[in-house]
Amino acid sequence: MTNKQKDMNSQNQKNEINRRRFLQTTVKFAAAGIYLGAFGMPELFANDVIDKNDSNIPDVKLNNGLKMPMLGFGTYGLSGEVCQRSVADALASGYRLVDTAKVYGNEEAVGKGIKQSGIDRKKLFVTSKLWVDDAGYENAKKGFEETLRKLGLDYLDLYLIHRPRGDVKGSWKAMEELYKAGKIKAIGISNFDPAQVADLLSYAQIKPVINQIETHAYFQQSNDYNVLKQHNIQMQAWAPFAEGRNGLFTNEVLTQIAKKHRKTTAQISLRWHFQRGIVAIPRSSQKAHIVENLDIFDFKLDNADMKEIEKLDLNKTQFPEWS
Repeated sequence: MTNKQKDMNSQNQKNEINRRRFLQTTVKFAAAGIYLGAFGMPELFANDVIDKNDSNIPDVKLNNGLKMPMLGFGTYGLSGEVCQRSVADALASGYRLVDTAKVYGNEEAVGKGIKQSGIDRKKLFVTSKLWVDDAGYENAKKGFEETLRKLGLDYLDLYLIHRPRGDVKGSWKAMEELYKAGKIKAIGISNFDPAQVADLLSYAQIKPVINQIETHAYFQQSNDYNVLKQHNIQMQAWAPFAEGRNGLFTNEVLTQIAKKHRKTTAQISLRWHFQRGIVAIPRSSQKAHIVENLDIFDFKLDNADMKEIEKLDLNKTQFPEWS
């Protein structure tokens, strides 16, 4: 593990320390308590939401007909044995969507975690991303094959252009061919702004199924939300907790709403994404938090809750170093 990865893991652990200031004893195992019933489905974002997959997490139908879980497990900042164990724990707890990327440097560990879980590959939804260094037609195909090899898989469910840099047009053409060849079940983008989405759509033969962007209570991306909905492109949130920045886990508004529903601020945040129709991919290396994050389907935020959270929008990134 590099010094940078060690620092990243240390910071991730610090950010998680304060995430459960109260109600720590109320965390329930998702497998025992997830249901929708009277608590309803989210507002439709781009496509139909389908009630439950085999793990009781609702699916969303993407614009190519593929079903994708509405809640997944992110792996940014996880590496080595911690990553492998966390992925295996997540899948054992009920997650079926796992998100990784070449630049995370953990595809091999993610693949080992998938194998360790023993879950049937056909029941999983695995996402990875093409990094800037592999942009362009030929490079994209090579980068994809390297990702498959590291993951130890025969295909990907979803492959994204990680950032709109370099030869995006060449990369997209390569991904379209891999999609048509059955090597990828769906293709999409990440960190594209509305202008960049429009540019891609001007030449794409196949429309992206999702755009994965920074989205949380402090950066609600209302304009992107509306543009993606208009184009029938699913919105997916990375850093749905803002990685705890700006005190999100102890935010007074979220804390009060959490007390009202006897939930945690993390669960309120994820439920807020779900009710907006946004797919979220929270990440944790703590088993209790991994399970806690699944327990969001037995309650519903009311209109007053949603309006209070809407007021938290600062309309600016909490990760300026990544811009």
